[in-house]
Amino acid sequence: MYESLGDICSRAEEKKITFWEVILEDDCVERQLEREASFAQMKTMYLAMKDADASYDPALESRSGLTGRDGGKMEQYVNGGDTLCGDFIGRVMEKAVKMGESNACMKRIVAAPTAGACGVVPAVLLAMQDKYGFTDEKMTEALYVAAGIGGVIASRAFIAGAQGGCQAEIGSASSMAAGAAVYLRGGDAKAISHAAAMAMKNLLGLVCDPVAGLVEVPCVKRNVSGAVVALAAADMALAGVYSRIEPDEVIDAMREVGLSMPACMRETSEGGLAATPTGIRAKERLQ
Repeated sequence: MYESLGDICSRAEEKKITFWEVILEDDCVERQLEREASFAQMKTMYLAMKDADASYDPALESRSGLTGRDGGKMEQYVNGGDTLCGDFIGRVMEKAVKMGESNACMKRIVAAPTAGACGVVPAVLLAMQDKYGFTDEKMTEALYVAAGIGGVIASRAFIAGAQGGCQAEIGSASSMAAGAAVYLRGGDAKAISHAAAMAMKNLLGLVCDPVAGLVEVPCVKRNVSGAVVALAAADMALAGVYSRIEPDEVIDAMREVGLSMPACMRETSEGGLAATPTGIRAKERLQ
């Protein structure tokens, strides 16, 4: 697994291949797989994302009662055709909510990179496939891009909220989605890396403060924010706007910020939104 986005870019330039092919080759070496077997496994994960979106149940609520039904509300709102952000962003938001709620309701999702951040990458990729008509094979290639970015983040920093706050979960997912989106729109390895960096920068310092210790509030709605940030970062990179801080240094900064966070801001439910009067009442009710 690569530990540097810079190394991935250098490898892509050296071999005259794309970002996703670098990750595919690395996966084949690391897990001793043929290319076809690796690709088939990754495609299975993408199809699972599609299935999770298609099988969303707007009547389902989590056992805690904190989560559910909002995905259906978003779908109705977007169908009304009068959203502030437009139809495409509306669909992205809708899919992010649906995926996050499906996770809270114990349905089948794909951790990307974690269950708590499972809505960001699918929301961006599924909405882009709907808009541009990409094949499932092309979307699988994009998922390799996302996986490569996530792998570097996991190696250089962390992807768990308990270690680095929600910046490590939603921030990482947003970086992964941003890079994948750039790839789908024809961006090169440099643009992919800088999109990932800009997405992470915009979520740097995000704390992990789940109400009552459940991956529901504010987690589901943060998936929406992460998906929208990813698209903003992707558009900037596609326009030729790059991060002034090198992408790998941005990841390193996320690690340092995470290590500096007090324990109450790292998934312990002792601070932030979990410690508000409403959050405390929710915890007491569930206990």
